[in-house]
Amino acid sequence: MIQSALTTQFIQFLRDELAIPSDSLSIALRHQGQSSPNVLPMILWQYGLVTLEQMDEMFDWFEAV
Repeated sequence: MIQSALTTQFIQFLRDELAIPSDSLSIALRHQGQSSPNVLPMILWQYGLVTLEQMDEMFDWFEAV
């Protein structure tokens, strides 16, 4: 899977700022497929891998970029 620059930056944010484990990111990325990176917060939340507060931070990040 080829990742866009936005996806790469977002994944870096998830790892560095929210401390989302690599295993959790792998699960979400597998289920994301070719969707845009803004689907990742919903996938992570759907599988119980993030809190609602973390989701808010993710959506704030998207607004800022």
